[in-house]
Amino acid sequence: MIFFLPLLAYLAGSVSSAVIVCRLMNLPDPRSSGSHNPGATNVLRLGGKKAAAITLLGDMLKGLIPVLIARMLTDSSVTIALVGIAAFLGHLYPVFFSFKGGKGVATAAGVFIGISGIMTTVMFGIWLVTALLSRYSSLAALVATLSAPFLVLFFLPGLPYFILACVIAAFLFWRHRENIVRLTRGEESKIKLSSKS
Repeated sequence: MIFFLPLLAYLAGSVSSAVIVCRLMNLPDPRSSGSHNPGATNVLRLGGKKAAAITLLGDMLKGLIPVLIARMLTDSSVTIALVGIAAFLGHLYPVFFSFKGGKGVATAAGVFIGISGIMTTVMFGIWLVTALLSRYSSLAALVATLSAPFLVLFFLPGLPYFILACVIAAFLFWRHRENIVRLTRGEESKIKLSSKS
C-alpha cells in the first residue's frame, strides 16, 4: 500500500484540470497562451470566472481525494504523507501532459484540507490577510505556504507530515521563482478589488 497508493495519487494529480477545461470549453491551451501556466489564474485570463472556478475545484480535488482515500485505508502517517506529496508532484509534473504542470497552490490546498481542516483554515486566514494587505495573490500564497511546516508542528506533531509540508513549500517557492523576482522588482500584478483598482 505504501507504494500503490502514492502511485495512484501521482496519476490522479497528473490529470490537468486546466488543459481539460480549456479543451471542453474551446479555449486556448493554457500551456501556450496567457502566462503559459496550466492553472486557475491563467484559465481566468483565457476563459473567465466559470472556467477558472471549475479548474480550481478540479485542482483541489486532485489533492484532497487521494489523501482522503489513503486515510480511509490506512493509519500510516508515512503512507498518507507520501500520497499527498505524490498527488502534488503529479500536478507539477503530469505524466499525461509532457510533465508540464501548474504551480500547485490549489492542489497543495487540497492535500492540506485532507490532512487537517483546522490547519488549512488557519492557512487560509494567513493567505487572506496577506492578500488584503499586500494585494499580491502570489505573495499571499508564498506566506501561507511558508507557515505550513510550523502549523504542522502545532496541529499535527509527527515527522512525516512535517516533511510533507516542507517538500510542498520548497516546490511552491521554486515554481513561483519568477513571481518572486517580479515581487522584488515591484512588477507583479496586484489583485483588483474593484473596477477602479
